[in-house]
Amino acid sequence: MPETQSACRRFHSTETAVTKVYNDLLFAADGGQMSALSLLDLTAAFDTVYHAFLIHSLERQFDLRDNVLEWFRSYLSDRTFRVVYGGNTSRTVVIFCSVPQVSVLRLRLFILYTGDLADEIDRQGVDFHAYADDS
Repeated sequence: MPETQSACRRFHSTETAVTKVYNDLLFAADGGQMSALSLLDLTAAFDTVYHAFLIHSLERQFDLRDNVLEWFRSYLSDRTFRVVYGGNTSRTVVIFCSVPQVSVLRLRLFILYTGDLADEIDRQGVDFHAYADDS
């Protein structure tokens, strides 16, 4: 898990994330540096997790193989969606993205899915802090 990720980590929370960002901004200002704060609203981000890429990440980053990787494939695959309203039913759509809504794995899978992004930001020398909330 990225070191700067606050969610799902002991002794980390929204408050620790905000405190870290505020502290970083104060230190930069005291050092005469310029700062830019970019906040991303990832409200629907859990719905954008592409299953094939997540499976690839689990295999590559964590060396998951065989039965464990197949369990994740099974967990994410063959999911469908349809709407029933006023006695009418929409067509069934196969879901290739998102993690299940009522899942204890939802937030952790999203963090693992975006872990490479944290690595790339770090390689670029940008100071950042990540906080994902599944509420």
